[in-house]
Amino acid sequence: MSKYKLDVVVDGFHYLEGPRWYKNALWFVDFYTKGVYRVSDAGIAEKVVHVEQQPSGLGWLPDGRMLVVSMKNRKVLRLEDNGELVIHADIWDLCDGHANDMVVAPNGNAYIGNFGFDLMGGADHKHANLILVKPDGTSQIVATGLAFPNGMAISEDEKTLIVNELFGNKISQFDIHENGTLGEKRDFANFGDLGEEPNLGTRIENASILPDGLALDSEGAVWIADTLNQRAVRIKEGGEILETVDTAPDGIFAVALGGQDGKTLFMCAAPDWDEASRTAENKGRMLSTQVRIGHAGTP
Repeated sequence: MSKYKLDVVVDGFHYLEGPRWYKNALWFVDFYTKGVYRVSDAGIAEKVVHVEQQPSGLGWLPDGRMLVVSMKNRKVLRLEDNGELVIHADIWDLCDGHANDMVVAPNGNAYIGNFGFDLMGGADHKHANLILVKPDGTSQIVATGLAFPNGMAISEDEKTLIVNELFGNKISQFDIHENGTLGEKRDFANFGDLGEEPNLGTRIENASILPDGLALDSEGAVWIADTLNQRAVRIKEGGEILETVDTAPDGIFAVALGGQDGKTLFMCAAPDWDEASRTAENKGRMLSTQVRIGHAGTP
């Protein structure tokens, strides 16, 4: 039996992603109700804003305005103080698939991943870019050749970006330069090179982990959602698995550290990631458990 006690934070959703602890509250998105939600002190998930083209990654500018990725039209949107949702950046030409997860640095620089190919349409796997969007909305590609970047964190000193490669069997990292651009990619944890294999099923079959979602703790380890193995996993730099939270039969598709002491691990749970199934059912929920080491860095 797992040593971790699992609690249900909220349920009755379709497919939750992008969990964030911000200003003493849990935030997340639901792909298929197309909403950004905040959990109130009473434990009620309140819809903050509707994103018609499907929301994903969340973050906040230094002045407190929220950014949210609009996946299908490949934009970053900004929620103004008056409640208006406006375009912060149009990154259509920089993506080769749906725009996806995002981390916003304390200085307002946003790093956004994308699918790289038509995942839900069954296309062959192709590597993808990372995109930098500055606080003024200007954008550029800052890294290439990632196998579905999905889940990002920035170190406490703001000098390192850590990125999951969902279909790459690894977690990568980059130095962050003063201008926001990135250095050369290097391994944080590598469980075996999958190369240029185009067949997604073969890539998944050959993988040990499918790392989704990313949360950094104060010992420099990361929690990931291991979508392949129905668990959340804490991994040390170099690849040693330190702790495992088993969640079967639920799969876990994103994680965050939060709570008042930063030691609550929030986990977005669902049976699978299939768009047709998740749209048709309300089996998405947010789980939580208590861990030993608290949150660090961003988000």
